Amino acid sequence: MTTASLPVPAGFAPAPPAADALPAARARARWEAPAYAGALLLTGILYVWNLAASGWANAFYSAAVQAGTQNWVAFFYGSSDAGNSITVDKPPASLWVMELSARVFGLSSWSILLPQALMGVATAAIVLFTVRRRFGAGAALLSTGIFALTPVAALMFRFNNPDALLLLLLTASVALTLRAIDKGQLRWLLLAGVAVGFGFLTKQLQAFLVLPVLAGVYFAFAGAPMLKRLWHLLAALGAVIVSAGWWVAVVELVPASARPYIGGSQSNSFLELTFGYNGLGRITGDETGSVGGGGGRAGGGMWGETGLFRLFLNEIGGQISWLIPAALILFVGAMVLIGRAPRRDPRRILLVAFAGWLVVTMLAFSFMAGIFHAYYTVALAAPLAGLLGASAVVVFAHRARLWTRILLAATALVTAGWAWVLLERSSSWMPWLKVVVLVVSVAGAALVLLSPRSRLLTASAAAALIVGGLLAPAAYTLQTVGTGHAGSIVTAGPSVQGGMGGFGGGPGGGGGGFGGDGGFGGGQGGSGGTQGGMPGGGFPGGNGGGQNGSGQTGGGQNVGTPPTMPGGFEGGMPGGSEGGMRGGAGGLLEASTVDSELQALLEKDASKYTWVAATIGSQSAAGYQLATGDAVMPIGGFNGSDPSPTLEQFQQYVDDGRIHYFIAGGGMGMGGGNSEIQSWVEANFTAKTVGGVTVYDLTAASTGN
Repeated sequence: MTTASLPVPAGFAPAPPAADALPAARARARWEAPAYAGALLLTGILYVWNLAASGWANAFYSAAVQAGTQNWVAFFYGSSDAGNSITVDKPPASLWVMELSARVFGLSSWSILLPQALMGVATAAIVLFTVRRRFGAGAALLSTGIFALTPVAALMFRFNNPDALLLLLLTASVALTLRAIDKGQLRWLLLAGVAVGFGFLTKQLQAFLVLPVLAGVYFAFAGAPMLKRLWHLLAALGAVIVSAGWWVAVVELVPASARPYIGGSQSNSFLELTFGYNGLGRITGDETGSVGGGGGRAGGGMWGETGLFRLFLNEIGGQISWLIPAALILFVGAMVLIGRAPRRDPRRILLVAFAGWLVVTMLAFSFMAGIFHAYYTVALAAPLAGLLGASAVVVFAHRARLWTRILLAATALVTAGWAWVLLERSSSWMPWLKVVVLVVSVAGAALVLLSPRSRLLTASAAAALIVGGLLAPAAYTLQTVGTGHAGSIVTAGPSVQGGMGGFGGGPGGGGGGFGGDGGFGGGQGGSGGTQGGMPGGGFPGGNGGGQNGSGQTGGGQNVGTPPTMPGGFEGGMPGGSEGGMRGGAGGLLEASTVDSELQALLEKDASKYTWVAATIGSQSAAGYQLATGDAVMPIGGFNGSDPSPTLEQFQQYVDDGRIHYFIAGGGMGMGGGNSEIQSWVEANFTAKTVGGVTVYDLTAASTGN
């Protein structure tokens, strides 16, 4: 029996192997357009539902959005505050989108987060139509479902970090490159370069991970002569440089005194930020100015163990890895089946492009020794979905061969087994789910092994394989969209055992503070951590925190002998969840919450000052700024370690009457200059407690101590 004669569920027939003809040339069935619209509509509903539960989400970026709605200079540079003292530690492209939304609709959780959700729908649409052109409707819909139900995608397309826009732009760059190969027209490749360039303006060098894949695929498969292909690639590189470089040129050419300080750098240089803290430092671990202070930690350290299987470990695995083994296994099978098709077979080109993008990004994340968070893996969602959806349909359509049926059955069992392992890491959460996944997957494997002659049997096998593979990540995704997430480090799904943890904990984050193994301030569910975890010291953990990732705000009772945190933060980090800290100054990765008495104090006569207050660390400042609507100076930037402002600059601001209050107990404040500022304030101004927070009126007469 030939493959063409097999009973195949509607839309799952493979594309004919033609060198330059795309399967999109076939007439679309009547049901396709409604199915595509329905798939994208459901994706949108999933990503928008319960969206406002996250409040300001990452207050660090929400405060910058607020600043950008109040001041166009802050908009252009991506300043943390409308006073333009310092920028966020990323380029501003993702902020521009949210700021335009907030300018039109007013500043709110919805106006900030809705554009992110729409980016998710747009990314899903690009994956859908890119796969459809080469593999048909079934593969396109399957890829869209896989993408929408990837837990980390549901997390980050409902959050205000730059990763959502970055993935949209990179997905567009891949689709445009494939279009350039199909059409043989340079303009599509130039547009791909522009997409990558704006990806750089979103998250700097991470956008360039896709460049070797795009260049390699175009050079290998484009129909133009070799020299013309090289010329096209050089032109596309020029498009990357121009679309990314115009903003960089402005920042570097404008005198430092006429623009805000470049957050995340130690020399007020965007180029240093690009190649240091946000560039090579992420690979080597030598990130000067970071929370760990640089120094390189290849092989592990506070950002987790590096190595080939890093993305499968602790809480990272539950973000993205559910279907990675299946995608890689079926990709190999699909490539064997396509085998002798002409070099420019459109199916092979897509599979190679998506597989290359997936593998290159996985390797970079697996071995980077610098700052790494589980949510970074959202960058894998689009290539994983496209690769798996396309490969699965190719292999399934050739199931007349015994070895392909064995491959499908084995893939189903491997996927179910891996889901069992991942679900065991959250053993108290839906403990029955892993049994259901295993039973359905075993049934699917058995059905696909049977002789594929019955349409009912074929449809049943396809349904069981799809449900068995997607059920566990879908459950994680639904848990994610049903839970609010806030703070700088967030994770999808329920909390897991042995997680990396991180400041803030919360849902899936391993509890409050530096949770997880040897945690600082909490492990799973915010329980007290053991000493260690923080390089150079053993900080006692807190026993407050959220309840097993429920997102509830914890109290944070400290245990043991509380150390003095840099920057004057007394005691251990309060426990807490992604809902934020309860009361008082914020921490390194959690925004402060503001008592009504303190809010009233800050808002009084606010229009007379450039900054109603200053405090150490952007997160701490963000809470006060969002509560009052007035600019708050974040001394030291995100980590509290940037030399901005210097003590002399700060003293001049005070002499000029531009800062009203100094709020003590902010972020980590690792920079020596920032400690000097706090010491100078404490020595020269009188402290008073308002709303449980120590404040200093910088407009009052100096005590002269």
